[in-house]
Amino acid sequence: MIKLIGIAIIVVGFILKLDTIAVVVGAGIITGFVSGLSFNEIMDILGKAFVNNRLMSIFIISLPVIGILERYGLRERAAYLIGKLKSATFGRLTALYLIIRTLAAMFSLRIGGHVQFIRPLILPMAQGAAEARYRELEEKDKEAIKGLTAAVENYGNFYGQNFFVASGGVLLVVGVLKELKYNVDALSVAKASLPVAILAMLVGTIQFLYFDKKFDRKYGNKITRNQTSYKA
Repeated sequence: MIKLIGIAIIVVGFILKLDTIAVVVGAGIITGFVSGLSFNEIMDILGKAFVNNRLMSIFIISLPVIGILERYGLRERAAYLIGKLKSATFGRLTALYLIIRTLAAMFSLRIGGHVQFIRPLILPMAQGAAEARYRELEEKDKEAIKGLTAAVENYGNFYGQNFFVASGGVLLVVGVLKELKYNVDALSVAKASLPVAILAMLVGTIQFLYFDKKFDRKYGNKITRNQTSYKA
């Protein structure tokens, strides 16, 4: 049981909002020590894990491009354009993106990403839709929108990707189960992932539309004034 101490360290570190990399690496080192590994063996394992998964950091290449686009007004234009659509709301926009993102992940089409898509496009569009409808938002509601737009990427990618038989998640599940002597194949795992993906889209859509209703109740008088000004 003591060998699971790394999990407790990660949970406590995240609760205390400590540096993520330091917490994870520290948990790995401590887990190695309590498992009877030497320091050199621990470093060897960490080094091999980094080399084997180095392609996961390739998204860093896109950061300069995103920075240039934002420097020349990508976020502002996205917010302006979505604000012109009177029928657009925060909930409808994020629900639509959730469906698109999940379907894309199901067929391994990489159109998303927090850095590449959410930060420069979806977040400003969601904020633009909310501000066009309510004019002024309280700071806590702005933070809620930020959190929900980040969540929509997680929902769509996490629950949709395992429908694709060649995705890393499916291959990992199959590999682990086969090591445990369970006879499974990638197609079976993908089929089992389909109802979960559909349920994720349904629950996520309900959550986002709920926030539409919540904001409407909170800023109802502002909606009336804004609609009057549009007619004028």
